[in-house]
Amino acid sequence: MANQDKETESQISELQMMEQAFQNLSLQKQNFQLQLAEVDSALEELSKAEKAYKIVGNIMVASDKEELKKELESKKEVLSLRIKTLEKQENSFREKASELQKKVIEKLGKSQ
Repeated sequence: MANQDKETESQISELQMMEQAFQNLSLQKQNFQLQLAEVDSALEELSKAEKAYKIVGNIMVASDKEELKKELESKKEVLSLRIKTLEKQENSFREKASELQKKVIEKLGKSQ
């Protein structure tokens, strides 16, 4: 019985670590989604603008509109891929956590 209790405690600790990792993934995803929204907004404004400028450090410099558009679209693609990757990781964490949670609940139910 003591061995089963240690195993259950270990699984509960693992669940807590998974929850923390899941929260970290969610924060990263949220950050990338904000960046993606900024890029979308910049692309929209760029399509309306006659001249394009790029912020480099603390200054704004004139930039080629088409080059800037390509740069923003590339950044958008990278951010979208990162978001998709994080979503896959989130789903994987959810599945693993759900399975582990079921096992812990079963063990706790049997021990009572």
